[in-house]
Amino acid sequence: MLLTAIILYLAITIAIGAWASKFVKGSNDFVLAGRSLPLFLSASALFATWFGSETIFGASSVYLEEGLQGVIEDPFGGALCLILFGMFYLRPMYRMGVLTIGDVFKKIYGNQVEFLSTVFMVPVFFGYVAAQLVALSLIFGTVTSLSITEGILVSAGIVVIYTFLGGMWAISITDFLQTIMIVLGLIVVAVLVTKEAGGIDVILESAPAESFQFFPDPGFNSWINYFGAWIILGLGSIPSQDIYQRVMSSKSEKVAVQSTYLAGGFYLTFGLLPLFIALGAKVLYPELYLENQQMLLPSKVLAHGGLPVQIIFFGALISAIMSTASSGVLAPAALISGNLIKPLLKEKLTDKHLLWILRFSVLGVALISVSMALQDSNIYELVAGASILLLVSLFVPLTTGLYWKKSSKVGAILSMTIGMLTYLVVDNLEPEISSHIYGLLASAIAMMAGSLLFPNKPQVSYELS
Repeated sequence: MLLTAIILYLAITIAIGAWASKFVKGSNDFVLAGRSLPLFLSASALFATWFGSETIFGASSVYLEEGLQGVIEDPFGGALCLILFGMFYLRPMYRMGVLTIGDVFKKIYGNQVEFLSTVFMVPVFFGYVAAQLVALSLIFGTVTSLSITEGILVSAGIVVIYTFLGGMWAISITDFLQTIMIVLGLIVVAVLVTKEAGGIDVILESAPAESFQFFPDPGFNSWINYFGAWIILGLGSIPSQDIYQRVMSSKSEKVAVQSTYLAGGFYLTFGLLPLFIALGAKVLYPELYLENQQMLLPSKVLAHGGLPVQIIFFGALISAIMSTASSGVLAPAALISGNLIKPLLKEKLTDKHLLWILRFSVLGVALISVSMALQDSNIYELVAGASILLLVSLFVPLTTGLYWKKSSKVGAILSMTIGMLTYLVVDNLEPEISSHIYGLLASAIAMMAGSLLFPNKPQVSYELS
């Protein structure tokens, strides 16, 4: 019966994608839903995008091992990103009226930086999508006899179908329904765990002391690494096509800003629920915890929850992961089509042609992500690695391009390349301080030095108020 319910839910999702395809008349509809989403769709799309496998599977398992110190990156850093994006980045970029964040770099710095930023950004999403496919395959493997490999292939097929058909329209409509499933599912399971454990106090009292230590131990390195955990998602996901396309799909600048604040608050609130549920599940069923930490929550529900609870919970899990995966597939497809292929073809490319290039790029992104998923099944590490690469290469050029008038094309190129190279070199040395701190610092120094030594002004000035 549970499997039947899951199959029905997936069929409905694909049907929505087919129905939403009628709204897609061109590339703007496919990538940004025609910039027409109302607040409830825009906010739910942002929330559902952020609330993925790493929040439910990855963060909960890390939390059980390391306490709050281990999950500063997500959900706390993820919520910080949404708030900061709405406060400082959204308005100037929304007013540009462009399709991708690669176009933003082009507006500020020119074609060369557009190309380089896109080349740096696209590979990041492969690991991100791979994490979601691994998570979906874990769910399918829990309720069926599918292997990890078979589950990944099935998961990719489902996500690709409705994204290919309806683009951002399909994603946004399904996200609203998926948000309802996520919230309902987490609340039901949290109540169930609390009741079985004998109350919230029982769960909290049985937890190790470090489970609730929010701040690090005294010491320079501890605080620097603590700061580093905040900025992996908090700053690293700001220069991302993923968040850009969701926010820029809003029907107005005001709605876009409101959606980031709502999604940020909502995400932090419900992002903590999987941690509490995992803590309760560990107390109630330690044998499940010892078997597979990443599968603790679904194993608990499958073994000890009734059918209605199972349907609601697995519906929530699948909803969370599919929304994140679909957006993660669309984002690099938009960058590849709009910022790599389109400049090569120039006048020869009509919008209808671009739409089909977008759709086939979705297929290409999915294939690469599947290959990565088959090689690495640690969800939290796949996502963390993706955000770090954006942090050390693109965050500084985007920020200075919007807020520092002296930022230049040469400065941006040096910032991207030196930041990335520094991170990659230092990471192999396994330093005591997180390697992405060195990468971010190098990126900032390169930006300032390059812009001051080679001062060519940005192409356009932007009103930020």
